[in-house]
Amino acid sequence: MHISEGILPFNWAALWFAVAVPFVALGIKRLNMLAKDDLSFKPLVGLMAAVVFIISCMPIPVPTAGTCSHPCGTGIAAILVGPFVSILISGVALLIQALFLAHGGLSTWGADVVSMGVVGSFMGWFVFRGLRTMGASLGVAGFFAGLLTDWATYATTSVELASGIRGSEPFLPLFVKILVAFIPTQLPLGLLEGAMTAGMVVLLYKKRPDLLVKMRVITEKELTAHA
Repeated sequence: MHISEGILPFNWAALWFAVAVPFVALGIKRLNMLAKDDLSFKPLVGLMAAVVFIISCMPIPVPTAGTCSHPCGTGIAAILVGPFVSILISGVALLIQALFLAHGGLSTWGADVVSMGVVGSFMGWFVFRGLRTMGASLGVAGFFAGLLTDWATYATTSVELASGIRGSEPFLPLFVKILVAFIPTQLPLGLLEGAMTAGMVVLLYKKRPDLLVKMRVITEKELTAHA
């Protein structure tokens, strides 16, 4: 998902920056609003940022795509702190990785934020909330939220790469080629991320269900039933 420096032409890099920046700004606004009511919220966000940074910092190169494969971590972040704050978290993690680890590029930061932050966070949040509304358990909802967060992130990365590097060639064949290049690594990694997300949610439910109530992941009624 970390698109390498210089892969995207200037106009496409600028476009993805223009898309990403308003979402990051909304994330900052949302964080400040929530932190006013709960002083412990910012430390929790800091912890989630560390989790996303570590999870997304395990690259498996995909030379044919000009990028790499790895889990994302934005599924669990979106579940716990909401999609907008999760976008902010991913933006910070991606910036630090680009600056100090050469993992992804500064010029491609906007595209990376859109794929991992915007698409990944909203996919994870909507899938988790939707499955919970339909009666799915925390584990099942967490698994599919993590899985689809991962796969949606890389489908979006394939769109970004194909759009930027196709030149005068047709978009669809190149998009399919890049997407297929991700499958050998991202298929198992998506399943792994689903399992990790489910495990984290279930572990929190067993050990600190009060945090899930605070983050509105579960209700007070469910907490009472757990007790």
